[in-house]
Amino acid sequence: MPLVQVSLRRGKPAEYHQALFEGVYRAMRETFDVPEDDRFMTITEHDDSTFSVSPTYYGVERSDEAVIIRITANNTRDLAQKQALYLRIVELLQANPGVRPEDVFINLVEVLPENWSFGNGIAQYAVQQG
Repeated sequence: MPLVQVSLRRGKPAEYHQALFEGVYRAMRETFDVPEDDRFMTITEHDDSTFSVSPTYYGVERSDEAVIIRITANNTRDLAQKQALYLRIVELLQANPGVRPEDVFINLVEVLPENWSFGNGIAQYAVQQG
């Protein structure tokens, strides 16, 4: 159950946002064992004063078009799945909506299954385990 939060500079059209959603979701389905309809995603746009990304950290040349993708997910995937996810997100977002690979910053936050409630105040994954 990944929760995806995308941050970018203000000014992109709805079609650009939708392409980001579709690309990340498709990459998760293809590489991360995410079931169909497991889709919880947000996009937050920022003005220049509330969005700061290093243009050169770790030897990567980023532009003002950088996109930060934070994925919160259960800690059940191995390193190979994580690497495949990162690469596939970059491939798909480069194809549509045209994000440069250097401008895709991904942060994976892993949590325990009992840290989710899908509604009704119930920790559904914890109930399944217990």
